[in-house]
Amino acid sequence: MDVIPAIDLLGGRCVRLFQGDYDQSQVFDDDPVAVACRWAEQGASRIHLVDLDGAKAGKPENWQAITEIVKAVNVPVQVGGGLRDRNRVQALFDLGVQYAILGTVAVEQPDLVGELSREFPGRIFVGIDARDGRVATRGWVETSTVMADELAGRMGDLGAAAIIYTDIKRDGTLKGPNLDALRELAEKINTPIIASGGVSSMSDLLSLLGVAPLGVSGVIVGKALYTGDVNLTEAIKAIGPGRLQDVPPDLPSTRWG
Repeated sequence: MDVIPAIDLLGGRCVRLFQGDYDQSQVFDDDPVAVACRWAEQGASRIHLVDLDGAKAGKPENWQAITEIVKAVNVPVQVGGGLRDRNRVQALFDLGVQYAILGTVAVEQPDLVGELSREFPGRIFVGIDARDGRVATRGWVETSTVMADELAGRMGDLGAAAIIYTDIKRDGTLKGPNLDALRELAEKINTPIIASGGVSSMSDLLSLLGVAPLGVSGVIVGKALYTGDVNLTEAIKAIGPGRLQDVPPDLPSTRWG
């Protein structure tokens, strides 16, 4: 299972939100580039970036930080937040970003996910952020009537390479991942799932290995890395170094060693 460190960007700084609440943000570092380099040095197989300002505004807002991180690290980067049209996805890829994460458009413009998945095979992920089973959009500010499992199934049918599933009520709380929800989702879809939200310890990471055979292929870790409750190098050794086997053939794998 891939262990993927997260960097959430708000005002150009590394923060973590509590249950997706922008009013409950905690700044962990003022230098996201240095943080990304640290995660790469500790063995990360990829880095997860979320443009929180962009998610709320509907367009990328932390472009400079994203650009500098992509230039600074030698591992693939996946980015979400404010990606609402093809041009912005293309611009990210032109920067050197490896994977684009679509969230709100999966609910509001599902056909766009299919179009981009066909144009950029293996590089389009869908972020499904659930609150009580329903999908939240626009930076988690709004909650739709769409059920998370139904959306995940549809996005898989449209060609999404992976589903990043976040239980909003667990995110930033250090209360552990929602294993029941992950298991139920994995049993309903065939698309690989990356778990997100709530990881607080090595025990939480090890517990996820129980759902790995169902298709949960990775886990995003955020706050626990910043607090020191999880050591990235030890976590990678414990549950897997990552299996970066999906680098598109048109991109030189030598860029990442």
